[in-house]
Amino acid sequence: MTTPSYAAVMHLLAAHAGIAERFGRGLGSIHGLGLNDTLLLMHLERAPLNRLSRVDLAKRLSVSPSTVTRMTAPLEKIGMVGREANPRDARLAYVVLTDAGRRTIIDARASLERMAADVFRDRWSEAEIATLASLLARLTAGQPGELV
Repeated sequence: MTTPSYAAVMHLLAAHAGIAERFGRGLGSIHGLGLNDTLLLMHLERAPLNRLSRVDLAKRLSVSPSTVTRMTAPLEKIGMVGREANPRDARLAYVVLTDAGRRTIIDARASLERMAADVFRDRWSEAEIATLASLLARLTAGQPGELV
């Protein structure tokens, strides 16, 4: 017999996988970005001075700093992000959102909002969606990387 907690986690994992695949495909076809690229740009957009260290980005994205390095290289080549040295510590560098990245993330967020509405269309009422959002917010409270 499965416990309700186990069933809930398994449903969340399945929902995450399906939504991530669907959103990644949509963002790729519209903006040429993957879902993780979009999330990275969103974190930079919300950060003070639109910049974060690779370590901070890694924490917010729940990946390793080396993964952030691999993620930012192509974004840097296409002008979405740049690098900025720390004037006080040469070992520390920041990933910085560029103007092109800022424009792109504004458009990508609008696409995400449309895709999010499609996830729930004809399935749940606005009240049910609000309840789900509230419950998930409690589940993720205090975690780095909140983008709501």
